[in-house]
Amino acid sequence: LRTRIGSPAGNNPFYFILNPRRNQKPKFSQTLTLEMVSQATSKRPMCPSCSKPARLCLCTRLKAPSIENSVGVTILQHSLEKKHPLNSTRIATLGLKNLNVLSVSDVNFEARFAIRLLDPDCGMGSVGSEVKSTSLCGIQSHKNFDHIDGFDSQCGSIVNSEHGQFSEYPEEKNTSLNKLSQQCFDPIGSVLRGIDEPAITFTIAKYGVISCITHHWMPQIQWQKPNFDQLLACPAALDALAKGFVVKKLQKKQLNKSIECEEHEEFEITVPPGSVLLFPSEKSVGFEGLDFEVKNMIVLDGTWAKAKRMYNENPWLKLLPHLKLDLEKVSLYCEVRHQPQPGCLSTIESIVYALKAVGDDPEGLDNLLDVFESMVGDQRRCKDERLSKISLV
Repeated sequence: LRTRIGSPAGNNPFYFILNPRRNQKPKFSQTLTLEMVSQATSKRPMCPSCSKPARLCLCTRLKAPSIENSVGVTILQHSLEKKHPLNSTRIATLGLKNLNVLSVSDVNFEARFAIRLLDPDCGMGSVGSEVKSTSLCGIQSHKNFDHIDGFDSQCGSIVNSEHGQFSEYPEEKNTSLNKLSQQCFDPIGSVLRGIDEPAITFTIAKYGVISCITHHWMPQIQWQKPNFDQLLACPAALDALAKGFVVKKLQKKQLNKSIECEEHEEFEITVPPGSVLLFPSEKSVGFEGLDFEVKNMIVLDGTWAKAKRMYNENPWLKLLPHLKLDLEKVSLYCEVRHQPQPGCLSTIESIVYALKAVGDDPEGLDNLLDVFESMVGDQRRCKDERLSKISLV
């Protein structure tokens, strides 16, 4: 018995013509190399503070302890942005003491919001007062807080944002909401019978389409499309909101493409008096146009597309004064991450320049930009190393 060792083609010159699949070179070495790189990456030691690999730790690059910024900073961070290697919120978290970071996810089915005033005596009606609300179709429904027991009725307006169609479905009872401060929602999204009575409640579908809204100041007109225009045009509402408010978001997700849904609290944020939104919208003004003292800034953290979607799916942000940075600077991360246009800066760059613009320029603030620049340099070197390894395979 003899066994041939070597090429299966032997001395047959027509072997690869008759067996074309045998002509493909095995990619085992390349696959093995990629797997080894992946395994090495997953097992490498990480810094628990900055979430970077230990050899690229940012913590030691800060020249001083966390900075005492007098103007508070609240970052609404897109849920997909946190693990990005170039995400600069990690630097803000390390470098600023007066900072709060909240994770925000896309609305793929439905989300409901409740807004409470920090000053409950400002612009609020009595607990048993009648409130008018507008559903997706624009029809007013009159609800009295003393005669509603939660989710016993049928509700149903959901918008299909792609086709502009309406569909009806029975609203499920939700037990999780009853556990949140002993509150419950009615079928149109109003928070009822709680310790803190909400001034505004609204429900949105995908991409921020408002399906219903309820508030204490002005009745909606029949067949009017639900929006925030009346609130923004109401001086009493704006005066009350300027004294601060709390926003709670409840995210609803569909289960297995069925009617059944689950709902959870995604965030609760306190918006103190003197808050502004740092976002370049049509209503944004420069810092020189401010006529009040800024005490808190809200910043959106994500790619430009993600930031715009967060803005649209959180309509309560429209209740805040909008500020923009009139800068034509090129971002420090332009070499490794796409910058849509000059002036579209990273989160940490926007925060640093905005704090300086409102007069909050503590010692060590510029060091945060130095740390960010070094992080970008690390990423550029790592990218070059990966490309060189691939070219050698």
